[in-house]
Amino acid sequence: MGLETFQTTEQAAAEAAPVHVLVVDDETEVRELVRDYLVRHGFAVTAAESGAAMRAVLAVRPVHVVILDLKMPGEDGLSLARYLRQSGAIGIIMLTASAETVDRIVGLELGADDYMAKPFDPRELLARVRSLVRRLAPADGATPQARHGHEVRFGRFTLNLEAQRLYSLAGEEVPLTAMEFDLLKAFAERPNRVLSRDQLLTLAHNRDAEAFDRSIDIRIMRLRKKIEDNPDKPRVIRTVRGAGYLFDPSAAGTA
Repeated sequence: MGLETFQTTEQAAAEAAPVHVLVVDDETEVRELVRDYLVRHGFAVTAAESGAAMRAVLAVRPVHVVILDLKMPGEDGLSLARYLRQSGAIGIIMLTASAETVDRIVGLELGADDYMAKPFDPRELLARVRSLVRRLAPADGATPQARHGHEVRFGRFTLNLEAQRLYSLAGEEVPLTAMEFDLLKAFAERPNRVLSRDQLLTLAHNRDAEAFDRSIDIRIMRLRKKIEDNPDKPRVIRTVRGAGYLFDPSAAGTA
């Protein structure tokens, strides 16, 4: 059938849960493991075995986080990640084989928020989901007036650290993935300092698990496209050859 939902008491608990997680994986054991574990910890979870099943869920119910396997028959996870990122502000956690660094890079370029290598510990996945939900959620009671609490101004932008949102001076929100926000926050809290890739991985990756230097370069490339007048000649986030990157809040950004 392509969709797996809970029954009786599990179904009732899922409907009442505030966060809906969609697990997309062609392996039945993985779907059931993740679904059952997250349900026990208070999440609403739907499982889908294919891209078609995923779209069917999205058509009838809001989804907050998608846990997405990259290697599936037919439509693979990379094309599904691209579709999800174009569909709106949905958190994406990729599941990858440990050796598939290229797929991780492409997944991050497509806008995934996090990734985990198979096999994984369900407890770590739970922690990642909770962290992503916190980063994606608006601050409780946030209003336009409340945005002035913890803000960093640079160029023509304002980064609200409390609401975890980036705004233009016209008040329009600039979409950021959770990982992009983490990186920009690390820069904003350490202006005019050269930060190495290792430092940025520690400050912005939010975990001690395996990471790779290229993931920082990918996120910086995506941030530059959003905040620089000319991403090919960046002024806000500058490259310091052989050392790392420097954030200059006095430089002009794009509107």
